[in-house]
Amino acid sequence: MGDQSKEKMKLHELKPAKGAVTPAKRLGRGIGSGLGKTSGKGHKGQWARSGGGVRPGFEGGQMPLARRLPKRGFNNSRSKAVYSIVNVEDLNNFADDTVVSIELLYEERIVGKIEPYGLKVLGNGELTSKLIVKAKIFTKSALEKIEKAGGKAEVI
Repeated sequence: MGDQSKEKMKLHELKPAKGAVTPAKRLGRGIGSGLGKTSGKGHKGQWARSGGGVRPGFEGGQMPLARRLPKRGFNNSRSKAVYSIVNVEDLNNFADDTVVSIELLYEERIVGKIEPYGLKVLGNGELTSKLIVKAKIFTKSALEKIEKAGGKAEVI
């Protein structure tokens, strides 16, 4: 790969890239440093004080921009139904006449998490196994494919 004449880097030779490390500013160390007396903070005022300054977005007491603008949009995440989803093609792993439930799918790691609203079976792919599938919801295509393969879809 590389040229054989190159020397290998050794742990004790490691150092930061040139220009990556700069010496610390030594504040208040005399007029000659350029940062003596007020240490680069100017004279008096909020920014010169210990712990001085204001939080980001503070506008000196004026009503901040974030509060002047109207709120917009609507987030309906609290009442959104969240299902664990599986496609019919993922059910081909099971032997014929297996009762497929969300618990079995979770054990087999086909479903990563048991969601609060239960299992929803989608109709993507083809199904070859004859299965009994128990779920909360089936899409039309999923129902057709399960029944076409000779299986049964049971709504819990």
